[in-house]
Amino acid sequence: MTEILNAQLADPFRIVLLIGLYITMLRTQSATGTYVPLALGAVAVSLIIAVTMPSAEPFAQRLGVGVVANVIVLGLIHGIYFVYQRAMRK
Repeated sequence: MTEILNAQLADPFRIVLLIGLYITMLRTQSATGTYVPLALGAVAVSLIIAVTMPSAEPFAQRLGVGVVANVIVLGLIHGIYFVYQRAMRK
């Protein structure tokens, strides 16, 4: 299971999709909020990748680990954005 998580954390397609999701969330934040769109987007990206990229692992396992990987990557993106915002204020 650790191998699947490491592979998914290093997947550039996943990272680009999540960066796009985060940018979209920033643009629509006043109307939709922050955490609900990110949570639904994390599940959607995981589902898209699990369906389109076949693997030997069971579908449910790929989907579950994908959601965990997406939450980790979104946490990193959110942290980097927070640091950027703090640096720009000073």
